[in-house]
Parts: sequence; structure tokens; C-alpha cells
Amino acid sequence: MSSLVKEFVERVEFDSYEDFKENFRFKIPENFNFAYDVVDRYAKEDPDKIALIWCNDCDEEEIFTFKEISEYSNRTANFFKSLGIKKGDAVMLTLKNRFEFWFSMMALHKIGAIAIPATFMLKTKDMTYRIKNASVKMILSVDEADLIKDYNNTEEKMGIKLKKVIVGNINDQKNSTTWLKFRDEIEKYSDKFERPNGEENTSNYDPFLIYFSSGTTGQPKMVLHDFTYPIGHIITAKYWHAVVEDGIHHTSADTGWAKTSWGSLYGQWIAGSGLFIYDHDKFDALTLLDKVIKYKVNTFCAPPTIYRFLIKEDLSNYNFSNWTNITTAGEPLNPEVYNRFYEISGLKIREGFGQSESIVMIGNFIWLEPRAGSMGKPAPQYNIELLDQDDSIAELGEEGEITVNVKSGTPPGLFKKYYKDEVKTKESWYNNHYHSGDTAWMDEDGYLWFIGRTDDIIKSSGYRIGPFEVESAVISHPSVLECAISGFPDKIRGQVVKATIVLAKGYKASDILKKEIQNHVKSVTAPYKYPRIIEFVEELPKTNSGKIKRAEIRNNDLSNENNN
Repeated sequence: MSSLVKEFVERVEFDSYEDFKENFRFKIPENFNFAYDVVDRYAKEDPDKIALIWCNDCDEEEIFTFKEISEYSNRTANFFKSLGIKKGDAVMLTLKNRFEFWFSMMALHKIGAIAIPATFMLKTKDMTYRIKNASVKMILSVDEADLIKDYNNTEEKMGIKLKKVIVGNINDQKNSTTWLKFRDEIEKYSDKFERPNGEENTSNYDPFLIYFSSGTTGQPKMVLHDFTYPIGHIITAKYWHAVVEDGIHHTSADTGWAKTSWGSLYGQWIAGSGLFIYDHDKFDALTLLDKVIKYKVNTFCAPPTIYRFLIKEDLSNYNFSNWTNITTAGEPLNPEVYNRFYEISGLKIREGFGQSESIVMIGNFIWLEPRAGSMGKPAPQYNIELLDQDDSIAELGEEGEITVNVKSGTPPGLFKKYYKDEVKTKESWYNNHYHSGDTAWMDEDGYLWFIGRTDDIIKSSGYRIGPFEVESAVISHPSVLECAISGFPDKIRGQVVKATIVLAKGYKASDILKKEIQNHVKSVTAPYKYPRIIEFVEELPKTNSGKIKRAEIRNNDLSNENNN
């Protein structure tokens, strides 16, 4: 059976990016439900088609066909319904990369419940915030890093009783006595689950999925998507990831991050590709690479951080011949990383841009020649406009906020609102535009270049300095593994540029090295952008999705200044 892409778009093949941008159109069926209309359809028409290959660090391996995913999700749906979970109920999942995540997501979609994936790094305060604000009815969790104990404490402090299901090996019997054991329970239920009729059936605009945004500043927002969201990711998977039908795709992401929806779930399955999932205990870039090559992954996507680690390793004995396309998103890709990985592998990393609120909105799509450091060009159906401080369209070469003009309608894949937060919704949706909060500039060929989050722009002596360009200059020095650029308060200049640096193997912090890095930056970018302050650290503060928390660095610096 061929992929299902043709079921949801008017035309599948295109001759050029211009043809794609101009003529791509979605076909949205009435009452679309991904679990029934994609997973169950494959299960019926091509039952042996590989859906998921899973492994971990304990030499465990599982391979699931679409028929098996369908049957396990049916058992899971029947189990959830027995606990009283119904259409519209919110269910939070902290399942790391356990394969039960995919069973559970499909089960929730079939019931019409609202899935809320969350990172396994949550602590009690994070749990309380999410459970309260999303009115969570049930928790599914791995027994990881005291998660079970923290959930129990949260429940006690909030004075509530939740349905609680534990997945995987039970490490702490004492704390898990009030938890149901997922694998034991689902075996009690039928592998048949009929699509509901009437009010219990889902519609396209019902609440489908909530992601809590990364929260680089302030409390995370609840990003609400409806049931059409998976169809939008056809653009992500087929035309940016360029997945291979009946091939294998891997995206490196914890299931609590929206990147899982981007790369390990919806678009890839619609486009007919299987998924490779690596459930690691402690991340190691070379171990990931070993697994990806062992399982013959064809298309690969990882955040820039992973590529940064890889280029610092000896990859001369690795065979990349099975890879047909590689991509990155989550943070800007530094040109130094792009160029070095191309030298090593012969593959050009296709950068893309999007958010928890969207699919890939801007990308180096398959017809485009990637330009090192550029996000690429706008996706079809996404009318991207860069707006200046007066909300006028920025001139070529001038910075502006990345917005989506929705005057003609909201494209599939773009979120509907911030759940239960009209104020935040209105701050982002106004004047027929969705305002992303990110800034970029466009060159004369229509390629977009990331500058930074609006809050991250450094204002120094009348100059506006985007952190990404300086970070790229700093990272091009061989001693630097990772770098975060932020503004440091200065009485004369307002702010000065500060570089917080993680050194590569074999280098030691010193004043001489600081001066060498500063001179290097002056030689590769405008000298006024060089970091006047350099701090060497063991690791950078990051969100649960791997994004650098520059706001935390700024706030810590400001607090220290005030205390001195």
C-alpha cells in the first residue's frame, strides 16, 4: 500500500519550490481522526507495514507493525474508558521514549480525550501548574527520576485524586502502590474498539493536543491544537524531512517536546515511513549515531546541539550512505556546524523553523539549495511576513518579527489559541496576524535568516545585536563546544555582549583563551559585536526541549549585579 499523503492533499508532486509554494493545497476530510483514518487504515490495508522500531540501553528491542499499533491502542482505549476517561478529558503523559507512548496517544485520539505530552524532568511545582491549569484527569508516567514520588506529593498537596498509570519497569514499589500497571491492565481488554458515533465522535475542531510551551521566559503557555493538526505535518515530513516510503525516520526528541509531533508521529506515518525510537538512559551523541546506523535510518533530524557534539568527535569510520536527508530545528544552526558536518558526511543539513504552535513554517525544502545559517523559505499555506516595530512589512535585509498573515484563513497545523488564556492569545493573535515573537531578516532571494527571540536582542551603545550571529562566530573557534550570547547590564553602553561558553574536550579556561576567542570574533564578524565578557561553564541552562535559556543567564547576571 502506498502512503496516504494523496488522501489529504490535492497534489503530491511538484517541480520546484515555486511550484510547491504556489500550488500545494490540503484536502481536509470531515471529522478527521488520525488514529482511525491513518493508523487503523494502514492496519487494515497493509497490516505488516512497519510503524515503529524501538530500542533502549538494556539491549531491549521491539518492532511494531501498524496492525499491532492499532490493536494495542484499542486495548489501551478500552482500558482508559474503564477508568472513566471520555471525550474532552485531559490526560498528561510523561513517558520519556517508551513505546507505550504511541499506544496511548492513539488511544486518546480514538476516545477524543486531550493528550498533554510532558517532559519527564517535571518537578512538583511544574506538575501542580500543569494539572491545575489543564484540569488533568489522568497521569501516565514512567518511573523515572523520582517522577512517581513527585506526582504523589503533588496529588497530596493539591488535595485531589487522579487516575494514575505507571509504564515500564517498576523501580519503587513503595511509591507506586496507588498506581495501575499499564502492561498488566491493557491485557485485560479487547483489541477491538469501534469508532464512536454521535456526540462521542470527534470533529475537526475539537481540542486534540496541548503542548506547554518551552517557557524560556515566564510560565509556559498551553498551546492548543485541533484534530486537523496532524495533516499539517505532511509538509514537515514529506517536503522537509523528505521521509522515504517504507523507510525509517528518526527525530531525536523526548516525547514531552512538540518535536515528537513534528518528527516521530503524524506526518511520517501519513507519508508511509516507519519510525526509529531510541529510549536512552543518558544521552551520548556517538551511541545515538551507532543506533541510527545499526537500524538503517534513512532520514534523520536532530537539534543543533547534537550536531555540535558530533562534529567534535572522530566520525571517519562511520558510514552515512544510508542517509538520504538530514534536518534540524529547535534552535538556529551555526554555519560552522553546517559546513563541518557536510565535510564529514557529504550531507547538507536542512534547517527549518517552527514552534510548538505550528508545523515547519519556514524550511530548506527539498528543492532548495540550503544556505548555511538560513532557515530557508516559507512553507505553502503560510503567508510569512516580517513586521517592523510599526507593524509594517520590513524591507529586504531589515529585521522584523516573524508573523503569519491569516487574513485569508488559518492554515492547518497552526494552533488555535492558548488554552484558557485569552490575554496571551490576544497578545499573539491580532491585526490578522499570528506574532511568533522571533525576529529574522530576508535576503534578496527570499531566504530567511534568524536573528533571535525579541527578548534576546541586545541593545548596546545604540546597536541592536542578535545573539545568533555572535554565537556562530564564537562557536567557529575550535575551543568552543557550546555558547550562549546574552546582554549584560552596563552603565555606559546599556548592555554589553556576554558569552557563556562550554569548552570542547582538551581545552582549559584561561584569560589567554578569553582574549583569543574575543580576537577571533572580531575577525569573523563586526568588531562591535565581540563579547566583552566571557564566562566558562560546565553546561548551559536549557529548557526541557534543549533550547538555551538565555533569559535565565540574563536574570542571574542582573541579580548578581544588584547584590554587589
